[in-house]
Amino acid sequence: MREFQAMTSLLHPSLANCDVVIVGGGISGLTLACGLQSSGLRIVVVEAQQQQQATERSRAYALSSMTSKIFRDLGLWSQIAPKISHFSRVLLSDADYPHRVEFCPKDLGEAAVYYCGEHKVLMAALQQRVATAANIICMYETQVVEVRYGTETAEVVLENSQGQQGLRSQLVVAADGINSQIRSSAGIETNGWAYWQSCITAFVAPERSHQNIGYERFWPSGPFAILPLPDNRCQIVWIAPHAEAQAIVALPSDQFMTELRRRYGEQMGKLTLLSQPLVFPARLMQSRHYCQPRLVLLGDAAHCCHPVGGQGLNMGIRDAAALVQVLQTAQQHKQDLGSLAVLKRYDRWRRYENWVVLAFTDILNRSFSNHWLPIVRLRRLVLRLMIYWSFLRRLLLRLMTGLWGRQPQLDHSSLAVLQNINI
Repeated sequence: MREFQAMTSLLHPSLANCDVVIVGGGISGLTLACGLQSSGLRIVVVEAQQQQQATERSRAYALSSMTSKIFRDLGLWSQIAPKISHFSRVLLSDADYPHRVEFCPKDLGEAAVYYCGEHKVLMAALQQRVATAANIICMYETQVVEVRYGTETAEVVLENSQGQQGLRSQLVVAADGINSQIRSSAGIETNGWAYWQSCITAFVAPERSHQNIGYERFWPSGPFAILPLPDNRCQIVWIAPHAEAQAIVALPSDQFMTELRRRYGEQMGKLTLLSQPLVFPARLMQSRHYCQPRLVLLGDAAHCCHPVGGQGLNMGIRDAAALVQVLQTAQQHKQDLGSLAVLKRYDRWRRYENWVVLAFTDILNRSFSNHWLPIVRLRRLVLRLMIYWSFLRRLLLRLMTGLWGRQPQLDHSSLAVLQNINI
């Protein structure tokens, strides 16, 4: 393995050999790399940003029960769990409608309904793991110039401050985000649409304790969520029509907070703004296929959903775990990792399940983000049914937390041994 590390650090016209090149060193890409650590495969992660830039992003994510299980299987949960919040309850409501649905841990049979973790916490754990893995190399501040797909290998041309270098690999994984260069250059088309809404995020500190309660309230203009964080902080996720969202984030801080309190409510007292509000457009996107010979799409490079319900990152992490299982099985049977027959197993598994989640978030947003009286009455009837019919409540929660469908089974029995061996 030392020879592998030395080879990839040299700059020369010949090609260094590896098994998997992951383009994109974000959470999904690094989760895949960590999942493949115990396989002994030679992994190269290529990230365009500096390492610190990739880590320091002012975002927090709602993490599902399935995401926590995957991180447990990877041996990362003990490092992550103390630095994130564990939701004791999630309260779901519709504007000023007095009845609200309460989700509790007993509805899932889990320790928490949801979790909430900051981007920097997840990235720090993942980056630390890959930095200590003998079979994984991360190349930061490195661009992909070209990918040439052959019948037996793919050739990836990289460029950074030291010049150009080539890698020869069985498989290229596009984990480079919604505007994936790798997906576009491979000619993989997408379906989807832009919503009429944008998403505003910001960190705030309430005067009173948030008690680890998460809130999602639907307004006709769009949903509004409060995600509790450690140290009595919260992230707000505020959906509004584009023009309204842009006008809100352009307000001076005191006026922004006045508008925020109208949505936030008075249950936690006075609010203090901790970060500059960020805004980005909401959209839905699904790639027409997730793979072709020597190439597979992962996370936001494969799909993107509306922010309602906090599904996006969790989908990407489940993608990574599923791909780990598919590649490990192929390796055990001595199959070509980049063959279409192998990659189709991942495509069939994840593309179907992701369609279900994409459709769910789209229907949820469209059903609640309107004034049409028949829909208003119908959705409030559903809310009442969920309050009194625990089966419906548990069914929805299993869908939202990733506990439905096929669950990845990660085998890391040899991880501790491999960490100390030069393969």
